[in-house]
Amino acid sequence: MTITTCVFDAYGTLFDVTAAARIAASKDANSAFAKNWPRLAEIWRAKQLQYTWLRAVTGEHTNFWDVTQNGLDFALEALSLQDNPDLRRRLLQLYWELQAYPEVPQMMQDLKANGMQTAILSNGSPDMLNGAVNCAGLRDVLDGVLSVETVGVFKPHKSVYDLVGDHFSCLKEEVLFVSSNGWDAAAASGYGFQTVWVNRSGDPMDRLPWIPQYSMTDLNGIAALACAD
Repeated sequence: MTITTCVFDAYGTLFDVTAAARIAASKDANSAFAKNWPRLAEIWRAKQLQYTWLRAVTGEHTNFWDVTQNGLDFALEALSLQDNPDLRRRLLQLYWELQAYPEVPQMMQDLKANGMQTAILSNGSPDMLNGAVNCAGLRDVLDGVLSVETVGVFKPHKSVYDLVGDHFSCLKEEVLFVSSNGWDAAAASGYGFQTVWVNRSGDPMDRLPWIPQYSMTDLNGIAALACAD
């Protein structure tokens, strides 16, 4: 079936989640943090995601900003950096200004030029997502910014993916869903979307009941795939 709607996960897919730590480290080149920022970024992201899954399973929902802060606090303590409130404050501020990956603006423009409906579907809270979208200059190429806060549970709960059809009145089969999280792309495939896993780091496939239909190393091929028909 022809794709009419291209939907993207936000963090790690459109927006570089390592950017906050990388930029903060560049301003403190001789600090202990500057030597450990890749490890901090890795732990921060891992705990952020783990906390969303645990909250979804236990039914104890909170907004994504809370789990982002919780994940950072864990990472800072894991690297013995918890006694640096200025660093914590700077990292959290930079998270509101995450950089988009270089190929994102042109890819989104190509999708819109071909008449594609476009949206973000994210665990992020609306204010976080709006900040990132505005910072990246993507407002004019998005037809929707959909947040899990509408349903009060994190991905990969089915009700999150339902938001796409509710917003666009489209069939599942008309949606190309793109995520850098293998588990997210796999779950969306099981839901009924056509899916792309953007595997930037060359990770193995998650062992789940479903697999994404496509895998790419970046977003450069998305427009050609979505508009192939």
